[in-house]
Amino acid sequence: MREIVLDTETTGLDPLRGDRLVEVGCIEIFNRMPTGQTFHRYINPERDMPLEAFNVHGLSTEFLASKPLFAEIVEEFLEFIGDAPLVIHNASFDISFINAELDRIKRPAIVKDRLVDTLLLARRKHPGVSNRLDDLCSRYAIDNSRRTKHGALLDAELLAEVYIDLIGARQSQLILASEVRDIRVGAGEMPRRQREVPLAPRVTEEDRLAHRAFVATLGDKPIWNEFLPAA
Repeated sequence: MREIVLDTETTGLDPLRGDRLVEVGCIEIFNRMPTGQTFHRYINPERDMPLEAFNVHGLSTEFLASKPLFAEIVEEFLEFIGDAPLVIHNASFDISFINAELDRIKRPAIVKDRLVDTLLLARRKHPGVSNRLDDLCSRYAIDNSRRTKHGALLDAELLAEVYIDLIGARQSQLILASEVRDIRVGAGEMPRRQREVPLAPRVTEEDRLAHRAFVATLGDKPIWNEFLPAA
Protein backbone atom coordinates (compact mmCIF):
# COMPACT_ATOMS: atom_id res chain seq x y z
CA MET A 1 0.00 0.00 0.00
CA ARG A 2 1.33 3.45 -0.94
CA GLU A 3 1.23 6.18 1.73
CA ILE A 4 2.65 9.71 1.85
CA VAL A 5 4.19 11.10 5.02
CA LEU A 6 3.76 14.89 4.91
CA ASP A 7 4.88 17.93 6.87
CA THR A 8 4.64 21.70 6.35
CA GLU A 9 6.11 24.94 7.67
CA THR A 10 4.08 28.14 7.80
CA THR A 11 4.20 31.82 8.73
CA GLY A 12 2.05 31.22 11.82
CA LEU A 13 -0.73 29.21 13.38
CA ASP A 14 -3.96 30.23 11.64
CA PRO A 15 -4.62 30.35 7.87
CA LEU A 16 -7.90 32.16 8.54
CA ARG A 17 -5.91 35.12 9.90
CA GLY A 18 -3.62 35.40 6.91
CA ASP A 19 -0.90 32.92 7.77
CA ARG A 20 0.49 31.09 4.75
CA LEU A 21 2.29 27.91 3.74
CA VAL A 22 6.06 28.33 3.16
CA GLU A 23 7.38 24.77 2.88
CA VAL A 24 6.03 21.30 2.15
CA GLY A 25 7.92 18.01 2.40
CA CYS A 26 6.66 14.54 1.51
CA ILE A 27 8.12 11.04 1.87
CA GLU A 28 6.68 8.11 -0.07
CA ILE A 29 6.37 4.80 1.77
CA PHE A 30 5.16 1.54 0.26
CA ASN A 31 4.06 -1.36 2.45
CA ARG A 32 5.36 0.64 5.42
CA MET A 33 8.88 1.04 3.97
CA PRO A 34 10.35 4.32 2.61
CA THR A 35 10.95 4.09 -1.13
CA GLY A 36 13.40 6.98 -1.41
CA GLN A 37 10.93 9.07 -3.45
CA THR A 38 10.39 12.56 -2.01
CA PHE A 39 8.72 15.88 -2.79
CA HIS A 40 10.09 19.10 -1.29
CA ARG A 41 9.37 22.72 -2.15
CA TYR A 42 9.79 26.14 -0.53
CA ILE A 43 6.92 28.51 -1.29
CA ASN A 44 6.70 32.28 -1.50
CA PRO A 45 3.95 33.25 0.99
CA GLU A 46 3.52 36.74 -0.50
CA ARG A 47 3.84 38.29 2.94
CA ASP A 48 6.40 38.95 5.69
CA MET A 49 7.74 36.31 8.07
CA PRO A 50 6.92 36.97 11.75
CA LEU A 51 9.88 36.63 14.10
CA GLU A 52 8.18 33.87 16.11
CA ALA A 53 7.82 31.66 13.01
CA PHE A 54 11.34 32.50 11.78
CA ASN A 55 12.74 31.33 15.11
CA VAL A 56 11.01 27.95 14.59
CA HIS A 57 12.10 27.13 11.04
CA GLY A 58 14.65 29.78 10.04
CA LEU A 59 12.98 30.68 6.72
CA SER A 60 13.25 34.41 6.13
CA THR A 61 11.16 36.75 4.00
CA GLU A 62 14.22 37.40 1.83
CA PHE A 63 14.93 33.69 1.29
CA LEU A 64 11.33 32.91 0.32
CA ALA A 65 10.89 35.93 -1.97
CA SER A 66 12.56 34.12 -4.88
CA LYS A 67 10.63 30.87 -4.40
CA PRO A 68 7.59 29.84 -6.50
CA LEU A 69 4.04 30.56 -5.49
CA PHE A 70 1.85 27.67 -4.36
CA ALA A 71 -0.09 27.91 -7.63
CA GLU A 72 3.14 27.19 -9.50
CA ILE A 73 3.92 23.96 -7.65
CA VAL A 74 0.40 22.67 -7.01
CA GLU A 75 0.29 20.32 -10.01
CA GLU A 76 3.58 18.67 -9.01
CA PHE A 77 2.39 18.38 -5.44
CA LEU A 78 -0.98 16.84 -6.28
CA GLU A 79 0.60 14.45 -8.76
CA PHE A 80 3.10 13.26 -6.14
CA ILE A 81 0.56 12.61 -3.39
CA GLY A 82 -1.96 11.09 -5.83
CA ASP A 83 -4.82 9.45 -3.96
CA ALA A 84 -2.63 7.91 -1.25
CA PRO A 85 -3.41 8.24 2.47
CA LEU A 86 -1.56 11.19 4.04
CA VAL A 87 0.34 10.45 7.26
CA ILE A 88 0.68 13.73 9.21
CA HIS A 89 1.53 14.63 12.82
CA ASN A 90 -1.30 16.85 14.08
CA ALA A 91 -2.97 16.51 10.70
CA SER A 92 -5.66 19.15 11.24
CA PHE A 93 -2.97 21.87 11.38
CA ASP A 94 -1.10 20.99 8.18
CA ILE A 95 -4.18 20.14 6.14
CA SER A 96 -5.87 23.43 7.10
CA PHE A 97 -2.99 25.33 5.51
CA ILE A 98 -2.87 23.12 2.41
CA ASN A 99 -6.62 23.40 1.92
CA ALA A 100 -6.48 27.18 2.41
CA GLU A 101 -3.89 27.39 -0.38
CA LEU A 102 -6.01 25.12 -2.59
CA ASP A 103 -9.07 27.28 -1.92
CA ARG A 104 -7.20 30.44 -2.97
CA ILE A 105 -6.63 28.97 -6.43
CA LYS A 106 -10.11 27.40 -6.65
CA ARG A 107 -8.94 23.79 -6.35
CA PRO A 108 -10.83 21.06 -4.42
CA ALA A 109 -9.85 20.52 -0.81
CA ILE A 110 -8.15 17.35 0.42
CA VAL A 111 -10.77 15.34 2.30
CA LYS A 112 -10.23 14.33 5.92
CA ASP A 113 -10.90 10.66 5.12
CA ARG A 114 -7.42 10.48 3.59
CA LEU A 115 -5.64 11.58 6.77
CA VAL A 116 -3.72 9.36 9.19
CA ASP A 117 -2.97 11.51 12.24
CA THR A 118 0.08 10.15 14.05
CA LEU A 119 -0.52 12.49 16.99
CA LEU A 120 -3.87 10.77 17.65
CA LEU A 121 -2.25 7.35 17.20
CA ALA A 122 0.49 8.28 19.66
CA ARG A 123 -2.00 9.60 22.23
CA ARG A 124 -3.90 6.31 22.10
CA LYS A 125 -0.72 4.24 22.41
CA HIS A 126 1.02 6.50 24.96
CA PRO A 127 -1.71 8.27 26.95
CA GLY A 128 -0.85 10.84 29.58
CA VAL A 129 2.58 11.79 28.20
CA SER A 130 3.88 14.31 25.67
CA ASN A 131 3.74 13.03 22.10
CA ARG A 132 5.56 15.73 20.17
CA LEU A 133 7.72 14.51 17.30
CA ASP A 134 10.91 14.97 19.36
CA ASP A 135 9.39 12.97 22.22
CA LEU A 136 8.46 10.12 19.89
CA CYS A 137 11.93 10.10 18.34
CA SER A 138 13.41 9.71 21.83
CA ARG A 139 10.89 7.03 22.76
CA TYR A 140 11.68 4.95 19.67
CA ALA A 141 15.45 5.64 19.68
CA ILE A 142 15.32 7.55 16.37
CA ASP A 143 18.23 9.94 15.82
CA ASN A 144 16.84 13.47 15.52
CA SER A 145 20.12 15.29 16.21
CA ARG A 146 19.87 17.06 12.82
CA ARG A 147 16.64 18.73 13.91
CA THR A 148 18.11 21.97 15.25
CA LYS A 149 15.17 23.78 13.59
CA HIS A 150 11.93 22.55 12.10
CA GLY A 151 12.08 21.63 8.41
CA ALA A 152 9.30 20.03 6.39
CA LEU A 153 11.36 17.36 4.60
CA LEU A 154 13.49 16.41 7.61
CA ASP A 155 10.42 16.26 9.85
CA ALA A 156 8.63 14.07 7.29
CA GLU A 157 11.64 11.72 7.22
CA LEU A 158 11.63 11.45 11.02
CA LEU A 159 7.86 11.03 11.09
CA ALA A 160 8.08 8.18 8.58
CA GLU A 161 10.38 6.31 10.97
CA VAL A 162 8.16 7.13 13.95
CA TYR A 163 5.04 5.98 12.08
CA ILE A 164 6.59 2.60 11.23
CA ASP A 165 7.41 2.06 14.92
CA LEU A 166 4.13 3.52 16.14
CA ILE A 167 2.01 1.00 14.23
CA GLY A 168 4.35 -1.90 15.04
CA ALA A 169 5.39 -2.46 11.43
CA ARG A 170 9.12 -2.51 12.19
CA GLN A 171 8.63 -5.08 14.97
CA SER A 172 6.56 -7.28 12.64
CA GLN A 173 9.29 -7.12 10.01
CA LEU A 174 11.95 -8.05 12.57
CA ILE A 175 9.89 -10.98 13.84
CA LEU A 176 9.32 -12.27 10.31
CA ALA A 177 13.01 -11.88 9.45
CA SER A 178 13.94 -13.73 12.66
CA GLU A 179 11.55 -16.60 11.91
CA VAL A 180 12.90 -16.97 8.39
CA ARG A 181 16.49 -16.91 9.69
CA ASP A 182 15.73 -19.55 12.34
CA ILE A 183 14.21 -21.86 9.71
CA ARG A 184 17.22 -21.47 7.45
CA VAL A 185 19.75 -21.93 10.24
CA GLY A 186 17.96 -24.89 11.79
CA ALA A 187 17.19 -26.84 8.66
CA GLY A 188 19.96 -25.70 6.35
CA GLU A 189 17.42 -24.46 3.81
CA MET A 190 13.79 -23.49 3.52
CA PRO A 191 11.49 -26.54 3.65
CA ARG A 192 10.02 -27.64 0.34
CA ARG A 193 6.73 -29.36 -0.17
CA GLN A 194 7.04 -32.82 -1.75
CA ARG A 195 4.47 -34.43 -4.04
CA GLU A 196 3.00 -37.68 -2.75
CA VAL A 197 3.24 -39.13 -6.27
CA PRO A 198 6.14 -37.78 -8.37
CA LEU A 199 5.30 -36.50 -11.83
CA ALA A 200 6.18 -38.79 -14.73
CA PRO A 201 9.35 -37.75 -16.61
CA ARG A 202 8.59 -35.57 -19.63
CA VAL A 203 11.97 -36.03 -21.35
CA THR A 204 12.23 -39.31 -23.28
CA GLU A 205 15.41 -41.27 -23.97
CA GLU A 206 15.04 -40.26 -27.61
CA ASP A 207 15.09 -36.59 -26.51
CA ARG A 208 18.27 -37.16 -24.49
CA LEU A 209 20.06 -38.83 -27.43
CA ALA A 210 19.04 -36.01 -29.77
CA HIS A 211 20.35 -33.44 -27.29
CA ARG A 212 23.69 -35.25 -26.93
CA ALA A 213 24.02 -35.30 -30.71
CA PHE A 214 23.39 -31.55 -30.81
CA VAL A 215 25.95 -30.87 -28.05
CA ALA A 216 28.53 -32.88 -29.99
CA THR A 217 28.33 -30.29 -32.77
CA LEU A 218 29.30 -27.39 -30.45
CA GLY A 219 33.06 -27.98 -30.28
CA ASP A 220 35.47 -29.40 -27.73
CA LYS A 221 34.21 -27.73 -24.54
CA PRO A 222 30.56 -26.76 -24.83
CA ILE A 223 29.06 -25.42 -21.62
CA TRP A 224 26.30 -28.05 -21.82
CA ASN A 225 28.85 -30.69 -20.77
CA GLU A 226 28.87 -29.16 -17.30
CA PHE A 227 25.21 -30.10 -16.89
CA LEU A 228 25.13 -33.48 -18.61
CA PRO A 229 25.66 -36.64 -16.54
CA ALA A 230 28.59 -38.83 -17.52
CA ALA A 231 27.78 -41.10 -20.47
